[in-house]
Amino acid sequence: MTHAAPRPTALVPRTSTRRRRRRRIGHALAITALSAWTVFALAPIVWILMMSLKTPAQVVANPPLFFFTPTLENYATVLSGPQFLQPFLNSIIVTAGSLALTLVIGLPTAYALARFRFRGREDIGFGILSLRFAPELLIILPLYLVFQRTGLADNYVGLILAYQIVTLPMLVWMLRSFIEDLPGSLEEAVAMDGGTRWTAFRHVLFRLIAPGLAASLMLSFIWAWNNYMIPLVLAGKNTQTVTTGLQQYIGYQSIEWGPMAAATIVSIIPGILFAIFSLRWIVGGLTAGTVKG
Repeated sequence: MTHAAPRPTALVPRTSTRRRRRRRIGHALAITALSAWTVFALAPIVWILMMSLKTPAQVVANPPLFFFTPTLENYATVLSGPQFLQPFLNSIIVTAGSLALTLVIGLPTAYALARFRFRGREDIGFGILSLRFAPELLIILPLYLVFQRTGLADNYVGLILAYQIVTLPMLVWMLRSFIEDLPGSLEEAVAMDGGTRWTAFRHVLFRLIAPGLAASLMLSFIWAWNNYMIPLVLAGKNTQTVTTGLQQYIGYQSIEWGPMAAATIVSIIPGILFAIFSLRWIVGGLTAGTVKG
């Protein structure tokens, strides 16, 4: 008489339950960590926004007021005079001009570094990149002496040229990565049809690198708009940008906290709007140029 072998205990349901439990715990910890980081990152902006809606007495109240009747007097003060509007306009002019010059210089430079093989190519690329990670004061102080002698100090053209330190390396290296990821057979196919290299770039490559171009321009805009060191040293009374213009609200005996907070909120709106409208381009651009194969 034969006896049937005992069936093994089914551990699969218990194991799957443990895995689901660990996964839920991991998700909960990740959500908690991200929520804490979001609160930490947004707390200063929320605090400045609250300050911009308070009266002078409410701003310096102790303990701080979290519930109050908001007022728009600070925004009316900021937007009704040249104390803030002129630096804001200067920032628009300098940032737009620097991005236009960066596009004119950086696009052909990135294409040449990606497609042509010549001696010193990597040295040129590294030299452009070194402008970004080198201390800005190391470059700005000699530029200040040059600008003083050439008449470029307190000048839009001088600031636009100086802003290439911030904007050019980002655009060149991001676009170079995008162009290198595209197969050279695309240009060869255009050449077989009688097209030139310029035709291939204009009708084929440019459309394919458009997400990377939009992403790099967006990041360059943010860095140029928020730059503080370059206009602090090279700008003057006529070309003061919004980052240094906020110092006008700091007086010898007092600080206009409300108007300065309102000016800060207005100054960050262009960057937020650009980020919102180009978010999908930034995500697609940053991810498309990083993976090969």
